[in-house]
Amino acid sequence: MTNISASDVGKLRKQTGSGMMDCKNALVESNGDFDIAVDILRKKGQKVAAKRADRQAMEGVVIARNNTSNNKAVLISLNCETDFVAKNEDFINIANHILDKAISSDMSVSDDINDLIYDSGMTVAEKIIEQTGVIGEKIEISAHVVEDIQVSSYVHAGNRLATLVGFNNKADDQVTRDIAMQIAAMNPLSIDKDGIDQLTIDRELEIAKDLARKEGKPEAILDKIAIGRLNKFYKENTLLNQGFIKEGKKTVAQYLKEHNMELSVTCFKRVALGN
Repeated sequence: MTNISASDVGKLRKQTGSGMMDCKNALVESNGDFDIAVDILRKKGQKVAAKRADRQAMEGVVIARNNTSNNKAVLISLNCETDFVAKNEDFINIANHILDKAISSDMSVSDDINDLIYDSGMTVAEKIIEQTGVIGEKIEISAHVVEDIQVSSYVHAGNRLATLVGFNNKADDQVTRDIAMQIAAMNPLSIDKDGIDQLTIDRELEIAKDLARKEGKPEAILDKIAIGRLNKFYKENTLLNQGFIKEGKKTVAQYLKEHNMELSVTCFKRVALGN
C-alpha cells in the first residue's frame, strides 16, 4: 500500500478544497498519483451534480467590479442551495477569484464564464463541478459584461444584489455610481420607454382600462385614462424617467443633464438572488 503523507493530503486539500478524508481516500485510490487523485475528486463532484440537477440554487453571492480603465465592468452570480454555504468564506473567495480572472483576462460580452481558466489549466466549469463534490450542493454561475466609454458597478451590502451600467460619455465617478445605485434601488425595466416591449404596453393599457371600468368611468374616456396611467408606468419603470433617488423632484435624465448635456445611459444589468 502506498504511503500517503500528511503533506500530500494537505497539498490536495489546498488545491481542491475537499475534506481531509476525501483527499486521503483519493490519494490512496490513485496510489499516490496527485493528478489522478484530482480527477477522482472531480468525478465525485460530477456524481453529486447529477444527483442534485433538479434542485434550485437560489442563494449565493452576486458581485461586480470595474476594470482599471473604467470602460468595462463584470458581474457574476455564483449560486448555491443554502444561505449557510453562501456565507462561507471559501465560497465567497471562489466567487471573487472568478471575478478577478474575468476582469484580468479581458473577458468580453460574448465569452462564456464557464470556459474561463480558473487556475492551473482548470476551467471555471471544472472548478464548479469540483466544488459541488466538496460542498454537496448544486452550484451554478452566470456572468454579465458591460463595455462602453464609461461604466460603473455597484454591489449592495450582503452580496445579494449588484448592478452594471454603461454611459456614452465620460462622467464623474460619483455620478455614474449614483445611477448604478438607482438601478439597484428602483429596478427599472428599461432605459427609456422605447425599451418597453409592445406586449407589456398592451397589457398595461388593458389593466388600466379594466381598472377604470371598475371605478365607474365612462367607456368613452377609457382610452385617455389608460394612456395617462401608461405614462405613469413609464415614469415608475424606465430609468431616465424615474425620480432620482437622492432628489425626488428631478428625474434621472435631468440629473444626468446637469453634469453633461450629452450624457446618457446606454445599457445596464441588474442581478438579484432569487430572481
